[in-house]
Amino acid sequence: MIPAIPLAALSLACLFFIATTSSADPDDQGPALDYEIKLETPLEYDGRDFLWFHPRVAGIPGAGENAGHAAVMTFQKHLYTSDHYSGLYFMRTDDMGKTWTEPELQPALDWTRDGDVDIAVADVTPGYHPQSGKVIALGAQVRYSATGQQLEDVPRAHQTAFSVYDPATNQWTPWERLEMPDEPDFNVARNACAQWLVKPDGSLLVPLYHGTSASTPAKVTVALYEFDGTRPKYVTRGNTLEHNEVRGLCEPSITFFGGKYYLTIRNDLRGYVAVSDDGLQFSDIKPWTFDDGSELGSYNTQQHWVTHSDGLFLVYTRRGANNDHMMRHRAPLFIARVDPEALQVIRATERVLIPERGATLGNFGAAEVSPEESWVTVSEGIWSDEARRRGATGATFVARIIWSRPNRAAR
Repeated sequence: MIPAIPLAALSLACLFFIATTSSADPDDQGPALDYEIKLETPLEYDGRDFLWFHPRVAGIPGAGENAGHAAVMTFQKHLYTSDHYSGLYFMRTDDMGKTWTEPELQPALDWTRDGDVDIAVADVTPGYHPQSGKVIALGAQVRYSATGQQLEDVPRAHQTAFSVYDPATNQWTPWERLEMPDEPDFNVARNACAQWLVKPDGSLLVPLYHGTSASTPAKVTVALYEFDGTRPKYVTRGNTLEHNEVRGLCEPSITFFGGKYYLTIRNDLRGYVAVSDDGLQFSDIKPWTFDDGSELGSYNTQQHWVTHSDGLFLVYTRRGANNDHMMRHRAPLFIARVDPEALQVIRATERVLIPERGATLGNFGAAEVSPEESWVTVSEGIWSDEARRRGATGATFVARIIWSRPNRAAR
């Protein structure tokens, strides 16, 4: 879940660094795929009343300056109670991040009320739908008490909601619930902090974690939705992945690479991966490991995909990086190439994507923004003065991954 804050000042490129890495293409076709990392800070705030949190972006082709790419970033205020979030704010850039609009909270994206209960939508991931030219935002609908505690006070209190953004008008539609299977196992059903996919026919593959209640171990499935430009319509779902260890499986993210679909899944003790031919029926889960067989060390934290037509990459946090002082080892943020056949992370390709400055970086997003660039976005979680002493400033980072050749999978 995610927080937000009043804007003190919109600071552009407060932090900047460049790194490069390369790795051999799986088929050895042409020069190795390289990338450059440019780290920028379009937003910064540490007023101790809230933190900007869960920034995620969607690239919008043709909507920017000179018919170039625009991007919209969604995020929220973390209100310093566990998983207590504001309505959804957004910013937009029409010049690939050189300038951004100030954070805006449209009434359609704000809290609604149900008696004395506040209803928000958190853990939001926006994505571009090329067939309609719209952006769809999916997130977890949450009911809050007056003190910010999550409630399970009515049937299906924990569901998934959507809003649709029109780049031409800069307007969002009011939150609506996503249709779910009529099964008891979907009394809790969330697409939360999760990458989802648009298929070539315009339908959506939406990963969900679900269960009979919030107190039972969660399961994972992928649901298929049709989308007519206005609302998603449920079609079917795939098989169920289960692992009843601690809180089960949650926050699954999906990608497509090399003719197959891949899921990366959060668990309290370790991250998992699964593979599919059709995006619905997935293999048994496999713990994430390095290619030497050792555990990746990412646990109780989401992982996300960065996908290029010539390479599949994972972004994650992990143990073993001189970061024992970090809660759940949630910094720094790493990127590394994935072996899609072995389902392993190639250790030699690992790089620090966003450095550790005392703040957590576990609640992040990753998306293609143009054929030339993919962006990873995260805000610093500052939970103590020790984080400030180590350098954290409440920065919202955009790590721009600039490819050495265009991503043919980008739309």
